[in-house]
Amino acid sequence: MAIVNEVKHIFEPNPLACGQAVLSMLSGADVYDIISIVGTERETTLKDMKSALTALDIKFCDTRVEVSQKQDLPPIALLSLETPKCWHWSLYMGGKFYDPEYGVLDDFPPSNRRYYWKIEP
Repeated sequence: MAIVNEVKHIFEPNPLACGQAVLSMLSGADVYDIISIVGTERETTLKDMKSALTALDIKFCDTRVEVSQKQDLPPIALLSLETPKCWHWSLYMGGKFYDPEYGVLDDFPPSNRRYYWKIEP
């Protein structure tokens, strides 16, 4: 499955499915199909996310990179953010943050620590 050319934002279908929503936005697949691929509608681990990216045939760099500023991000990135509540997945693409909890943003969603994995176009 290819990466979408234009992201269609979706909110997470439940408060624990941010990873599934991010994968849905990135691939264009229905979020419930992504839930089936991941195997859970609850929290997703890094292992879950990498396995789903592989199943979706989406190439990614396996190196986790800490980031603090938007300009240091690659064109497409899977983000792992330490929020006040928990760790959270988000998507950066085309200069925008597509967050399944907060919506489409011009800057990072609220977070203390931020990491990314580069998605290969």
